[in-house]
Amino acid sequence: MAKKNTDKVVFHQIKVLDAGAKGVSVAKAPDGKVVFIPNVVPGDVVDVQTFKKRKAYYEGKAIHFHEYSEHRIEPICEHFGVCGGCKWQNMKYSQQLYYKQNEVLNHLQRIGKVELPEFEPILGSEKQFFYRNKMEFSFSNSRWLTEAEIGSTEDLGNRNALGFHIPKMWDKILDINKCHLQEDPSNAIRNEVRSFANEHGLTFFNPRAHEGLLRTLMLRTSSTGEIMVLIQFFENDKANRELLLNHIYEKFPQITSLQYVINSKANDTLYDTDIKLYKGRDYILEEMEGLKFSINAKSFYQTNSDQAYELYKITRDFAGLTGNEIVYDLYTGTGTIAQFVSKKAKKVIGVESVPEAIKDAKLNAERNEITNCEFYVGDMKVVFNDDFIAQHGHPDVIITDPPRDGMHKDVIEQIMKIAPEKVVYVSCNSATQARDLALMDEKYKVTRVRPVDMFPQTHHVENVVLLERRK
Repeated sequence: MAKKNTDKVVFHQIKVLDAGAKGVSVAKAPDGKVVFIPNVVPGDVVDVQTFKKRKAYYEGKAIHFHEYSEHRIEPICEHFGVCGGCKWQNMKYSQQLYYKQNEVLNHLQRIGKVELPEFEPILGSEKQFFYRNKMEFSFSNSRWLTEAEIGSTEDLGNRNALGFHIPKMWDKILDINKCHLQEDPSNAIRNEVRSFANEHGLTFFNPRAHEGLLRTLMLRTSSTGEIMVLIQFFENDKANRELLLNHIYEKFPQITSLQYVINSKANDTLYDTDIKLYKGRDYILEEMEGLKFSINAKSFYQTNSDQAYELYKITRDFAGLTGNEIVYDLYTGTGTIAQFVSKKAKKVIGVESVPEAIKDAKLNAERNEITNCEFYVGDMKVVFNDDFIAQHGHPDVIITDPPRDGMHKDVIEQIMKIAPEKVVYVSCNSATQARDLALMDEKYKVTRVRPVDMFPQTHHVENVVLLERRK
C-alpha cells in the first residue's frame, strides 16, 4: 500500500531483499519496480520514503523499521549514515563477504557469459577496521550541519571542518572526530591540525569562493611504522604555513616524511603539482617478504597493506611459475607485483603509463637487488605491440591489473594474438573484468577464480582470475 506525501511516495512494510551496487540495498515496490535504499540491511522490513522516481526504479530512504534483519549489527562509528564511507558497517562481516562473492559471480555469469569453474571462497580481511594505509581529508569553512543544528536558533559558532565530502555534495565537508579506517596516529594528527588551525586563525578553504589557506590533508602509513603527512595549501602564506608545519613536526616526532604543496588550481589533485619536502625524506618504506618499496606522495599502492600481500600471493600462486618463464606485468604501477613474482620467474617485463611510477619501480628493483625485472613507460595500447614483444621475448605468462575501466580492446587483441599459456587477471571491477573475459573466451578458458576483500565495511571487492589457453 502506498500514499502520497507532498508529491513523494511512502511504501509501507517493504522487505529489503538484496545488497546492490555501490553499497545500496534493494527492495521491490508494490508496483514491481526496484527501490534503492541506503543504510539498510537485507532482511530489514521498513517503510520507505521515496525522493526520486525513474522509469524502472525508485530511490528512497527508510523512515521506519518494522523488523530488523538477523544480519544487522550496531555500527561502531559515530559518523555512520552521514559520512558514506563505510556503507556496510551495519552488516555482519560474514554477510558482507557473501554479497561480495555473489556480486563477482553475478558479473562473471551475467556479463561475461563464460564457462566458470567452482569459485574458491572469498578471502576475507583479518583486519576489519583500521586497515587503510592512505587517507585524504578536506578542509572547509562551511561544515555539514545536522538536521538538529539546521533547526536550532542558537549560534553555531565555528563552521570549520576537516573531514570527508558528503556523498554527491562537492562543497560540503563532514567534520570527522574519529575515523575507523586508518590506525593512529591518523586521528590524532588530523584532530591536532584542525585544533591548531582554529586556535591560530588559519583559514579553511571555501570551495565556492576559492579562498582560504588550508585545502587538504593526506596521511600515509606503512606496515614498517613509517608515516607521511602532506598538507595542501591554497594560498602561499609562508609564515602561517611554517607555523603549522613546525607545530605538527614537533607534536608528532615519529613522522617520517612531512611535505606540502601550494595548489591554487580549480581542482585539488596532486599529480600535476610540485610537492615540497619540509622535514624528513620524501618517501616512506613498505615491506613485503623482505622486499622494500618506496611510497612517495604520488605513488599508487594498494591501500590495505596486509591484504595486498594476500592478493599478491594468490596472483603468484595462480601464475604457477617454475623459474623458467618470461612474465609480462601489464599496468605494473610501481612494479610491486612484478618484483613480488620475480624470484620465481626467468624475467619480468613491467609496463605502465605513468612515468613517475616506472621511476619508482626501477628504484625499488635496485634497492631490492632484483636484476631480472625491466620496466618500461608508455600507453599500454601503443607500447604493447609486435616490436615490443620481439625485443623483450614472447611471454609465457601475462599478469594484468588494469584500472577500473578494464583493459583497452587493443591490448586484449594483442594478448589474443600472441596467446601466452596463462593470463592472470587481477581486477578491482569485476563488471569490466567480465566484459574482458568474454572477449578472450575464444582462446582462453577460465580455470580459477578467487575474490579478495581489500575493503571491509564497503561494497568494493577485488577479484583474481586465471585464464589458460585452450588446447
